Amino acid sequence: MLGICALPPALSRRGPLTSHGSGYTFATMYFASDNTSGLPAPILDAITRANDGYVPGYGTDPFMDALRDRIRTIFEAPEAEVMLVTTGTAANALALATLCPPWGAIYCHGLAHIEVDECGAPEFYTGGAKLVHVGGADGKIDAGALGDMLARSGRGVVHSVQPAALSLTNLSECGTRYAAQEIADRAWIALDHGLRVHLDGARFANALVAEGCTPAELSWRAGVDVLVLGGTKCGLMGVEAVIFFDPAPYWEAQLRRKRAGHLWSKHRFLSAQMLAWLEDDLWLGLARHANAMAARLEAGLEGRLMFPRGGNMLFARLPRATHDALQAAGAQYFLWPDHQDDLAEVSVRLVTSWSTQPQDVDRFLDLV
Repeated sequence: MLGICALPPALSRRGPLTSHGSGYTFATMYFASDNTSGLPAPILDAITRANDGYVPGYGTDPFMDALRDRIRTIFEAPEAEVMLVTTGTAANALALATLCPPWGAIYCHGLAHIEVDECGAPEFYTGGAKLVHVGGADGKIDAGALGDMLARSGRGVVHSVQPAALSLTNLSECGTRYAAQEIADRAWIALDHGLRVHLDGARFANALVAEGCTPAELSWRAGVDVLVLGGTKCGLMGVEAVIFFDPAPYWEAQLRRKRAGHLWSKHRFLSAQMLAWLEDDLWLGLARHANAMAARLEAGLEGRLMFPRGGNMLFARLPRATHDALQAAGAQYFLWPDHQDDLAEVSVRLVTSWSTQPQDVDRFLDLV
């Protein structure tokens, strides 16, 4: 189990690199994103082991067989099928294309990643399906608003896109968390209207350890049909698992993956990574550490937070002078929204990762 102080030496990898003149040094106070961290030693070791000899390609490797069994066990879903891709955008878009026809509607929050950060990929991969925004505080869809929208959706009317899928995000783009019951409440509304449910779990591990429930309780038992289990933001080089709890759409999903150019020939390097990530609950330990570092930040930013912390991502308001001092000291994070040049107070996004160091958090808070 990873604690909240220092990472075990066997796991520690400093990162990311920043340039200074003609040389490079490792960044400190790095809170820009968890997807830019390096790899824990067990993941690098797994890639090295997978590099030995000749192994069948295209997902027929023995690592994938073991990974599929491992995911079925972890999620208590013996019939689930698993498809690996290298990016969250591909994972979400291919999953939604399998659930939604070109004339369908995908209901999502207006701040959902599929809406604001995927360059129209869901619309492209579905062949033109429409993303329909559903409001709600703190980046989470309001159940009542969802029910109202679906009640007047135009189902059965030839002039309207047809409701097909609900997409939830855990953690949300505001860093908040859907509890298992909150997912279930929205999934039941979707089910009543004939929709299938997609869960963008780019930070599912962070949500899971914060929620303190089982993977099954936060996914299929709450009504999720397809889960994108994100690994890239939690210690992997670039692996996302699309988990079909109902195996019926899996063959279509495989064809879509191949047609889209996302079926890796040297697939073993994907499956070996994720298998090592799940073994001995490494994925949960990495997520716990990231969450603990965010909790440490939260404690020092009391009164400045914009949303409740759900895992490892915080949004805070800072005076312009404080922001300038942090930037001068080398702190890295994103303004949210991007352009706030004329404001006396700025809002920032701070993300911790498996490799965030306590001393970086403390130095940042000292400057604040």
